[in-house]
Amino acid sequence: MAGLKDKISPERLPSHIAVIMDGNGRWAKSKGAARIFGHQNAITAVRDVTEACAELGIGYLTLYAFSTENWGRPKQEVSGLMHLLVSTIKKEITTLQENNVSLLAIGQLDSLPNRCQKELNEAIDLTRNNTGLKLVLALSYSGRWEIEEAVKRIAEEVKDGKLDPEEIDQQVISSHLSTNKFPDPELLIRTSGEMRISNFLLWQMAYTEIYFTNKLWPDFRKDDLYEAIIAYQQRERRFGRISEQVKS
Repeated sequence: MAGLKDKISPERLPSHIAVIMDGNGRWAKSKGAARIFGHQNAITAVRDVTEACAELGIGYLTLYAFSTENWGRPKQEVSGLMHLLVSTIKKEITTLQENNVSLLAIGQLDSLPNRCQKELNEAIDLTRNNTGLKLVLALSYSGRWEIEEAVKRIAEEVKDGKLDPEEIDQQVISSHLSTNKFPDPELLIRTSGEMRISNFLLWQMAYTEIYFTNKLWPDFRKDDLYEAIIAYQQRERRFGRISEQVKS
């Protein structure tokens, strides 16, 4: 009997999938547990989705793991998240290697605790030569921060005479973003039923197909990812053109 995976067209896979992993706290609350319990159980979903993307041959998977706004959460939750980040990275190295996955990260990484930075850098270095899926963790990240930093760098280059203001175009701006080596995401998945992009990859998602699901992130599994990809493949991506132009 054919499963959901068999319904996916290998020729029309998105090269880059981004995920807003939402609903951990609500999932924990539904179990009568502390919010950190939801974050702990979210690791299975991360592992499942990463393995599924690697198996399908997806090029890039970017996970919104911690936003700059998340620093405003209760200190106990933030501390628990940082501890969980360190322990998870250490435990998942073997899985990443087995699946030929290389780890990358974007965001204000120097704002992370020193131990987190150390484990993250070691994992990035250990998986550097893997040639399959590139797993990008967005940590202490926000889209507005990223654009702000790009504008500052461009302004410095103009000030130093290295760049003519007339030369500034969309390509120049993209080249100054932290994602300058990645293709823009073609599919964004957001779990938990919330319908917003929460300051995530604002420049890059100009034409991203967005898929919302009511499923809370700790319950998200491979079949849920397959459903999102199938829905993506059923859409007509026009990029401002009309349907007849696309079909021709």
